[in-house]
Amino acid sequence: MADILNPENEGDLQSQIEEVEALSSIYGDEWCVIDEASRIFCIKISNDLDEPKLTACLQIILPPDYPSAAPPIYQINAAWLRGPERAKLANSLEDLYVEHVGESILYLWVERIREFLVEKSQSSETVNQPEKVNMTSEEVDDDDDDEDIPDFRTLKLNTENAHLFMDPTNGEELPPIKHGNPITDRRSTFQPHLAPVVTPRQVKMVLEKLYENKKIASATHNIYAYRIYCEDKHSFLQDCEDDGETAAGGRLLHLLQILDVRNVMVVVSRWYGGILLGPDRFKHINNCARNILVEEGYTASSDAAAKNKRPKSKKTK
Repeated sequence: MADILNPENEGDLQSQIEEVEALSSIYGDEWCVIDEASRIFCIKISNDLDEPKLTACLQIILPPDYPSAAPPIYQINAAWLRGPERAKLANSLEDLYVEHVGESILYLWVERIREFLVEKSQSSETVNQPEKVNMTSEEVDDDDDDEDIPDFRTLKLNTENAHLFMDPTNGEELPPIKHGNPITDRRSTFQPHLAPVVTPRQVKMVLEKLYENKKIASATHNIYAYRIYCEDKHSFLQDCEDDGETAAGGRLLHLLQILDVRNVMVVVSRWYGGILLGPDRFKHINNCARNILVEEGYTASSDAAAKNKRPKSKKTK
């Protein structure tokens, strides 16, 4: 079966082939091809090749239009990397991409992560690193459950709006954050958090504030989604994050879309209790989110709209 490839993507594929060959020769055994046809790769990065103290695993998917028009889709697996540090590293990778749009970026990313590991290991803080730092925190011996599959979509860069996150002006206030009631099932606990947001910068501010809380920062997953209505464009700016809980962010965003809420973000923290929940985990995540949206009055307009659709048409608007 012939490959379906747009002519404009042929140059990108050739660039990818050349970049992968170069990286393979530079990094040797550290570079791993997971699925050549799907363009999925992985590299193990450490602060010191001879005596590694800190290690991270960078997993990558190369889209058909990388590097000309799209960034790599990536995930960094490092159990010790959480909260503000993870946000700081992600922002630095976004910064590099924006500086080098249209160019091959993987070598710069790998070396930036290595610099980060070196800085971290040389800092005065003592890092107690788990033995398997390149494993996601819910990887256990159950190959049949998709809770263990890394989600490569979670950290895809939103290049269209990347400048909004990196604008140096700091005139915006941190929105108020509400915390909802937790749900516990088989030792796993889910708790929602909600904040009104009108810019991507506020999304970032809310996340940083939440990660200042040690309990939230220690959660196995912090899944979030947000929707911001752009009056001038009559459209929504929206995005989501799985934080390793495969497909959870997309399902959460779909809930926000169904409820037609706007200018709000919802974060659901999950503390894994050691027992796989299967599909029930998605039910708990969305139930948590819906509960706090109802409590804070965000679903009033959509509920009213639903009521208006049931009787014979009342043309009121």
